[in-house]
Amino acid sequence: MRLKRKRRLLRALRKSRELRTVQDSTGRIRPGDILLFSTFRNETIRLPYFLQYYRSLGVNHFFFVDNDSDDGCLSYLKGMPDVSVWHSKSSYKRATFGVDWMNYLLRKYADGHWSLVVDPDELFVYPFCDTRPVRALTDWLDEARIRSFSAMLLDLYPKGRIDEVPYQAGQDPLDIVQWFDSGNYTIRKNERFGNLWIQGGPRARVFFADRPKIAPALNKIPLVKWSRKYAYVSSTHMLLPRGLNQVYDDNGGEKASGILLHTKFLDTFSAKAQEELRRREHYAGSVEYKAYAELLQERPELWCKWSEKYINWRQLEILGLMSKGNWA
Repeated sequence: MRLKRKRRLLRALRKSRELRTVQDSTGRIRPGDILLFSTFRNETIRLPYFLQYYRSLGVNHFFFVDNDSDDGCLSYLKGMPDVSVWHSKSSYKRATFGVDWMNYLLRKYADGHWSLVVDPDELFVYPFCDTRPVRALTDWLDEARIRSFSAMLLDLYPKGRIDEVPYQAGQDPLDIVQWFDSGNYTIRKNERFGNLWIQGGPRARVFFADRPKIAPALNKIPLVKWSRKYAYVSSTHMLLPRGLNQVYDDNGGEKASGILLHTKFLDTFSAKAQEELRRREHYAGSVEYKAYAELLQERPELWCKWSEKYINWRQLEILGLMSKGNWA
């Protein structure tokens, strides 16, 4: 595993040649700042609310890698003092689906910082997030000597057709996508890396009903007190060293955990699915996007009679989807 981690870090260094600096505001970063890292393509419509949401949580600096967007995102981000941006025309797939670019930036800039790694359609929810900034969480994690914090990906969707209500830039996506599957999840342990592998939700129920074992993974570890020695291996599903993946109790207890509200299923999704299917830059020949594109033409709805309407983090804790552990 040590050798594998060194290879990941060397690969990240090599892939850093694919990044062109567009805006470097890293000189403004102070010790103790909370950082956020994200890779995207053509997500300008999501960026206004994304930035607003994470600034309100207390994120101090944003690191973005733009994978050759053509929707004006670079112009939109230009001049923001808390944003640094890199651009790459290279293959997202050959950069281990963006992981190599993130590992490089994390190694160079995030050493000693609590860092979030999320996509533009993911909103981080944690215990007491309605009353406490993310720094309260990281301070508690520091006191408890916990280096990594897990958050299950929870797919949200509208009641009715996905394309029925148009999303506007700057709008809270939860105005539209308010429903989720409260059950229907499977968990197993990855013996090699020591993390939990979670699948289920509407994507397994609808798009992969006949092939549940290849449904997208929902387990993520998006918040880490970063060290130059660390490396993500597969998206934010797992890291090295292996100890960072021990985000659950195996002695009957319950560690604190969060949720990533996944707001993928807006009216913009169908066009996004078609674009990614053409590009074939995603995992396993974009099999996930192939399933999306095929089924959305026949059944552009995910809501069912067992769907639950999202209220807040306390609801998710009651349902057992996240936990405050012993953080009071």
